[in-house]
Amino acid sequence: MLAVAGGVLLFTGLKARDSLTERATELITGRNTEQTTLYVAGGGAALVGGILLALFGGGRGRR
Repeated sequence: MLAVAGGVLLFTGLKARDSLTERATELITGRNTEQTTLYVAGGGAALVGGILLALFGGGRGRR
């Protein structure tokens, strides 16, 4: 579930980077908006965390 949510956030952030307002902001300031950066970074981190939990079990069977 975490990997899916991370993938959605990452996809949303990458699509937002292609928008007209984002390009204008990047042209003027030289960097992306804070919201887009958070979508990309948070989505990537959640995607990696979800994949790691799926691979290593997330604590199943350790009691």
